[in-house]
Amino acid sequence: MDGIVCIDKPEGMTSFLCVAILRRLLGEKKVGHAGTLDPNATGVLPILVGRGTKLLDHLPCHDKCYTATLRFGAVSDTLDVWGEVTETGAPLPTLAAIEAALPAFRGEIMQIPPMTSALKQDGVRLYDLARQGIEVERPARPVTIYALELLEYNEKEGLLTLSCHCSSGTYIRTLCDDLGRVLGCGAVMTALRRTMAAGFPLTDCITIDEARALAEAGTLTDRLLPLENALAAYPAVTVSAPQAARFRNGGALALERLRAKVDGPVRVYDPDGTCIALGTPADGELKMTCLLHV
Repeated sequence: MDGIVCIDKPEGMTSFLCVAILRRLLGEKKVGHAGTLDPNATGVLPILVGRGTKLLDHLPCHDKCYTATLRFGAVSDTLDVWGEVTETGAPLPTLAAIEAALPAFRGEIMQIPPMTSALKQDGVRLYDLARQGIEVERPARPVTIYALELLEYNEKEGLLTLSCHCSSGTYIRTLCDDLGRVLGCGAVMTALRRTMAAGFPLTDCITIDEARALAEAGTLTDRLLPLENALAAYPAVTVSAPQAARFRNGGALALERLRAKVDGPVRVYDPDGTCIALGTPADGELKMTCLLHV
């Protein structure tokens, strides 16, 4: 059983639990997810099944899209409302002030990872240190904000909703906190929904309850997306039947004998249109990176 199930993760559930549920519903041991979502966040959680777990290190799309809501006039030790929140008492910003501040957060910016992140420092995860009440200095890291747009602002309550398309490693709650600091009033993230991950949008998702219902009806496997869908950003190369047989068995193919120029990872198709593998050029040959279909 090989494929991808995109789950619309509910609030209050860990990504690990989502994987465990799908593992049980599908009766498949090899199940993993592409990109952890915090328990309080919702949205796109691509779950890779069977051979799909081998794609985790080869996914071409690491960008993510989010819809986030924040509240001005407060700060938090976790940068969100699920930590210890302190009201700042500062005046709430105007819409014009927010619009003037947002351009500085677009493009390549520097972020200091929050103490509640899973990053390691001296072999210890930051969130484990945070649970012990320990705060350490973290170096700022470059991230890229491809798009950052204001969706809605309730000036009376200081509630702002943003859409963000960003690179892997971006912390949205840090973005919210930084915006609050720039505006001089503080801000805490109140809600986070991921709308795209690994190239998959919300429209590809089913809920956990829908997955359970489909499993009970015996049709959950019908919702498995083809593995090659996760590799759509890579060019496609079709090989001959003898070349396909050789490649399926792990044999490399001479680049000069392929029908197309290959200068990076490619999806390799047999003459019948089946995507058999992900291939990577090296030393004049196309070598198998990951077998998708036998």
